[in-house]
Amino acid sequence: MTDSAQAARQRVAMTVLTIGALLAACGGSSPATSVSQPGSAGSGTLNLYTSATQDTVDAVVAAYAEVAPDVSVEVFRAPTGELDARIAAEVREGQIGGDVLWGTDPLSVQGYASQDLLEAWTPPEAASVPDEYQTDTFWGTRLLNMVIVHQAAMDDPPADWTDLTDPAYADGVAIPDPGFAGSAFGVLGYFATMDEYGMDYYRSLADNGTTQVQAVAEVLTGVAEGQFVAGMTLDKSARDAIAQGSPVEIAWPASGAISIYSPVGVFADAQNPDIAKHFANFLLTQEGQAAIASTGWQPIRDDVDGPEIGGEQVTPDWPELFDRQEELLEEYRTIFGG
Repeated sequence: MTDSAQAARQRVAMTVLTIGALLAACGGSSPATSVSQPGSAGSGTLNLYTSATQDTVDAVVAAYAEVAPDVSVEVFRAPTGELDARIAAEVREGQIGGDVLWGTDPLSVQGYASQDLLEAWTPPEAASVPDEYQTDTFWGTRLLNMVIVHQAAMDDPPADWTDLTDPAYADGVAIPDPGFAGSAFGVLGYFATMDEYGMDYYRSLADNGTTQVQAVAEVLTGVAEGQFVAGMTLDKSARDAIAQGSPVEIAWPASGAISIYSPVGVFADAQNPDIAKHFANFLLTQEGQAAIASTGWQPIRDDVDGPEIGGEQVTPDWPELFDRQEELLEEYRTIFGG
């Protein structure tokens, strides 16, 4: 582990220990407001709750320090399922420890908006975000593309999603748990609402002996180590693994990789709302987007360069899925358990 990585982990650990009673009881929506991006955010501490990868968080925090040198960013970073559990516990206690929520998928984040836990406002850079990737309480910051990963030595690798149900790959496919990984939750939403797939797609996967693992990274590791022949993972993660010599390859699905947008929002009862809005807006600026793209994610803005996209992209009808989170997970659990 590098010194910088160790320091980042120590900062996260200190955050977990020092987040105290920051906010009053959660509840009640705030009126929509707008904020201008000042030359300086002032000084103070920002508590960021996020499920973004550590390298991306580090890059963004470093870039933000250039425009807000007097702001200390304390980070609590965890997978979506663990982050949700923490926030749920804090809600029960009557206080949320975060100022900004930077999530992996819109379904998870919208769950907080529906409870009036997110501020309604208009970031100055909101116009740079495509309409389909924003609401009045959260805005897309990057796109995560779910693709197929397979062993590099395969003679006849899968080329599309339906291939994963082929008996040729029986007992050899892995998928991540949508109750744990936000990106897998978004993928569940896509398949569940597409007529050509529906929940029958997951039933076919289960009938073919597909294994559910917890995290997206576990799929990649399992394929690389020969435990599985193929599975679902994120293009950025797969590219990173390939660059490090992992014996896997990406199969960009012929019908399209499933794109999930990663939103940022501000908690309605943030202790430092001005700093929180300044940081959230920064993620949408060209500087913030460049920091995100530098770690291998596709930026939400089309005027910032990102990684090369390997083919078609498809996306769920997010508004159709909002407020159906529990329904989707319950039906999924009848198939794969958990």
